[in-house]
Amino acid sequence: MLDGVTDAPTAPAASGPSTADAPWPVGELAQKIRGYIERLGTAWVEGEITQWGVSGGNVYGKLKDLNDEATISFTVWSSVKARLPADLKQGDRVIALIKPNYWVRGGTLTMQVFEMRHVGLGDLLERLERLRAQLAAEGLFDAALKKPLPFLPGVIGLVTGKDSDAEKDVLRNAQLRWPSVRFRVVHAAVQGDRTPREVVAAIEELDADPAVEVIIIARGGGDFQNLLGFSDEAVLRAAAAARTPIVSAIGHEADRPLLDLVADLRASTPTDAAKRVVPDVGEELARVDQARLRIRGRVSSLVSVEVDRLQQIRSRPVLATPGRMLDARSEDLTRFVARGEELVSRVIEREGNRVRELAGHLRALSPQRTLDRGYAIVQASNGHIVRAATEAPSGTALTITVAEGALDAHSDGPHSDR
Repeated sequence: MLDGVTDAPTAPAASGPSTADAPWPVGELAQKIRGYIERLGTAWVEGEITQWGVSGGNVYGKLKDLNDEATISFTVWSSVKARLPADLKQGDRVIALIKPNYWVRGGTLTMQVFEMRHVGLGDLLERLERLRAQLAAEGLFDAALKKPLPFLPGVIGLVTGKDSDAEKDVLRNAQLRWPSVRFRVVHAAVQGDRTPREVVAAIEELDADPAVEVIIIARGGGDFQNLLGFSDEAVLRAAAAARTPIVSAIGHEADRPLLDLVADLRASTPTDAAKRVVPDVGEELARVDQARLRIRGRVSSLVSVEVDRLQQIRSRPVLATPGRMLDARSEDLTRFVARGEELVSRVIEREGNRVRELAGHLRALSPQRTLDRGYAIVQASNGHIVRAATEAPSGTALTITVAEGALDAHSDGPHSDR
């Protein structure tokens, strides 16, 4: 017996090889197929319920692999259904004890379910915690990577389920806040195995549109398993790689898929996302009015202050009667001019007297006064004054300066005193 698989009855022995001359009947081939399949016995498998229909008390559904594109059909007979959890439904992640069953008459293969139950919450949480730790180590949750949202986006991208309440909530509340807001909506599965693939495609499509300035990913409330698609690694990496800001609006306040950690902004509900992304036109107009009032009040206050200052300046005597200052300065100027003229006259008179006095002294000491008394100055040809007769030998050319003019003469030589 293999692990998880029990033994089953051995297939009937082959009747012989099949040839063109001795072909097998269809029934024999069908019995051989049934024998081979029954040898597998029972096995525990894990997957997601993608189809769940009840007919005649029996359940007919499909179970999909969590990672690969593989699906099997299953049947739950009414006798077994009574023992299964009553809340099983499409979208649930389950483990089931199944046994392959080949229906010979119809030529169909199905899996008969003997037990089915939800995957343990602890197992799912453990997987999510491992993924969270891995992405945190890679820095996908860092606050420094969060992109700011535009104040008033021109076009808002919306990823949500078709005709969902989340879509209606976002569109209605956004248009109530700003009637001219524009959306580009891309519908995607928001529950089940198609969720990661379709949400990733929607993010990439909207991110590639240059007109889209912010992307909202919205889904209404649901149980833990229904929101697992928004904790899928592919969705998280697509959101982290997007150049356009991402807003996560999944479920209600208590719901926390990992997309909330990667997104640039986490909104508690789709309605909250609309309010966080789209400004309220009424509030903005009120802010504008308040700003205008503040500006008007500020300008009026400044003008009043400056008017008061101007009045204070104009009330000063120098500006009230500017001629008064000029008159006072004119009288001062007249007085200063008269005083200056008086002082200058005194200085000129005093210095004139001194000049005349010095001139008298100069004339008294001047050689001209000596000449005027009958004396003469004798100079040799070289200009030297002759002070002794011996300095002018006979024949020496002389210049004799008298009171009025000069005479040329020649020396006869020294003479003895008489």
